[in-house]
Amino acid sequence: MAQAVQITQKDFSSDQDVRWCPGCGDYSILANVQRVMPELGVRRENFVFVSGIGCSSRFPYYMNTYGFHTIHGRAPSIATGIKCARPELSVWVVTGDGDGMSIGGNHLLHTIRRNVDIQILLFNNRVYGLTKGQYSPTSRVGMNTKSSPEGSIDYPIQPLAFALGAGATFVARTVDVDAPHLQETLRRAHEHRGTAFVEILQNCHVFNDDEWIEVEDRKQRIDAGMKVVDGAPLVYGSEGARRGIRIEDGVPSVIELADGQDPVAAGVAVHRERYETPAYAFALASLARPEFPLPTGVFRAIENPSYEALLSAQVASARVQRGKGDLEALLSSGDTWTVEA
Repeated sequence: MAQAVQITQKDFSSDQDVRWCPGCGDYSILANVQRVMPELGVRRENFVFVSGIGCSSRFPYYMNTYGFHTIHGRAPSIATGIKCARPELSVWVVTGDGDGMSIGGNHLLHTIRRNVDIQILLFNNRVYGLTKGQYSPTSRVGMNTKSSPEGSIDYPIQPLAFALGAGATFVARTVDVDAPHLQETLRRAHEHRGTAFVEILQNCHVFNDDEWIEVEDRKQRIDAGMKVVDGAPLVYGSEGARRGIRIEDGVPSVIELADGQDPVAAGVAVHRERYETPAYAFALASLARPEFPLPTGVFRAIENPSYEALLSAQVASARVQRGKGDLEALLSSGDTWTVEA
């Protein structure tokens, strides 16, 4: 019996020159995706990467898998078609805060609410990078860019709250340069059956450098970030400066913790991924700097039937009741017209 060929990270690297700006966080994301793919137990030819328009959307060129570089904002819809036609494939959508949250917002919303079994990676650098530095749907109020020289007056979209509002069954956040955390989040997203929405905080070195420096820098993230783990209390901070998050009536607040103090006894909330209601996850997604730490990890992970599974069952039921069907008979049925010159 022939031994199975072991695939490696190198097998997922295409022969295309990677054309991102030096210092772009996309390099780290690409390397970590390529590192995780061989571990997932999926044949390389059964992966499909689908993207729209933007810097992140170059991704399919650099993956030695099947892929589609599609049109602005429509990657989720095309990925839905692929998954419905070939449910055995592992389908990944790569999008950005502009591509996904602006022109693609409606497509993203309906893909999430349908719970199609795909992985959506949204790179969030809070700026339009490909078109050279305009403010994006996630940019901070007051941000000065080429399209907002006096400062943006738009209130930003919070991608995780958007996904939760659309009914996402898996919602997570990670950081481009935190390799172990990013890899584990990718594994969790792949294991999930249904739409897995992952926001990846990503640095645009040219047009919005250091936007996420507080959670990218290893020293700063101890006090500025908070990694959430299912079943563990919401605690962050360095020794001697530990803090926790209390959530009362859905409203989060920060409490100081003494050395050796039991966080749960002090009223710190315990993280639960599997609440059926998204209310807790919404509260967690609302945490933002500088008042709160910026949380990363899996915010919500519940199980609901996926869209393509329900579709397949519906088609099978219809065939049992009505037979296989005849396309020619269908096209010729009902009212017909003859058009003559």
